[in-house]
Amino acid sequence: MFGKYKVSVIIPAYNEEKRIGNVLARIPDFVDEVIVIDDGSSDATYEVAKRYTDKAIRLNKNMGKGAALREGLRHASGDIIVFMDADGQHNPKEIPKLLEPIIKGKADFVIGKRIIKTGKRPLPRKLSNFITTTLIRLKTKQRIEDSQSGFRAIRREFVPEITSDRYEVETEVLIKAVKKGARITEVPVSTRYDLKTGKFRVEDIIRFLIALIKS
Repeated sequence: MFGKYKVSVIIPAYNEEKRIGNVLARIPDFVDEVIVIDDGSSDATYEVAKRYTDKAIRLNKNMGKGAALREGLRHASGDIIVFMDADGQHNPKEIPKLLEPIIKGKADFVIGKRIIKTGKRPLPRKLSNFITTTLIRLKTKQRIEDSQSGFRAIRREFVPEITSDRYEVETEVLIKAVKKGARITEVPVSTRYDLKTGKFRVEDIIRFLIALIKS
């Protein structure tokens, strides 16, 4: 519990056997449940996750981040849902930063605005985040600076039905939450970019545009 709220952390993971253990080991003790969705990994991600949580779920094949989050929500019972990645970019010890504005009644949806502490954000990531965030700000009329951050906390009643299967899920959830009346705020969080992470592809941009129009 964090204050009077039950907290669920949902972590989608794909081929992260070497890094997910370190992430799970640093989850704060107040978190009530940690749900790891192994998105059809070909390595031992699922086996590693099971050492840290009894809510490790394995999908039969790779379905994408959106599909993994959708599955995770089916098993979550928290009043506040925290989404974070499995690759070590986010620091689990900073989860309280995301929760505090909600606990204090100042926000319903908190985005971790990434401040790079280690490494350098690749130029394509900078450009894609700038473009997507600009378009989302125009659509939502919200002053958002890091719309694609995967480190987020949201009150359960503002979690929308997820239909996206892949990376466009960040956009879908944000836009739908705004439409549900969620108050959005951002807090700075440290981010590592000295790690090898997944790459955005042309089809991901197309999916983003579709999600932007449909959500």
